[in-house]
Amino acid sequence: MLGLRPEESFTPAIEAEFGIENVIIVKSARGGQPIRRWYKDWQPLEGNEPGAQGDLYDTLMTKINPLIEEEKIATLTFIWMQGERDAREKLGEVYEKSLIGLYNQLCTDLDRKDINFIIGRLSDFDMLNEKYPHWEMIRDIQVKVAESNPRFAWINTDDLNDGYNRKGKEVKDDLHMSAEGYIEMGKRFADKSIQLIKSTKK
Repeated sequence: MLGLRPEESFTPAIEAEFGIENVIIVKSARGGQPIRRWYKDWQPLEGNEPGAQGDLYDTLMTKINPLIEEEKIATLTFIWMQGERDAREKLGEVYEKSLIGLYNQLCTDLDRKDINFIIGRLSDFDMLNEKYPHWEMIRDIQVKVAESNPRFAWINTDDLNDGYNRKGKEVKDDLHMSAEGYIEMGKRFADKSIQLIKSTKK
């Protein structure tokens, strides 16, 4: 998600649909981080290590709260592109619980029960689970969670990691998206956001 620049494709699409005066967009991202840095009740399958941190979640909320405290928010959509680190550290067994827990944590802290949730499924980078042992497991969990609630959705990123990266290097089935891939990712997140907002509008 760190490589996604909202202003390239996501923000223009959302503002065109709903009006620039009606939209607040907040990006908070840090590359290569585990979900335990967002979900404060995260726990490993056994033992106490590693432990939950929640610091990146606090950073997110520090950005959000000042922007919405004086606003009447009609709808809120949370976009999530993460999971590589958990796949590499073989923490897939607790990922489903953590992903749902993170969503519920956000709903509680923002005092809302109507938050839309869009997940970017991990790409086809390591389908044989050679470098990231729980890659396919987390991909499957992301789809399972996304299809468990009418307010949830997911986007496919399998075709976004081929081409040239932002440094001009040619990539194929890369861990990160290509430059064009990030632009297309923004469009897909925007399309899903618009679709969910319209379909869940009261």
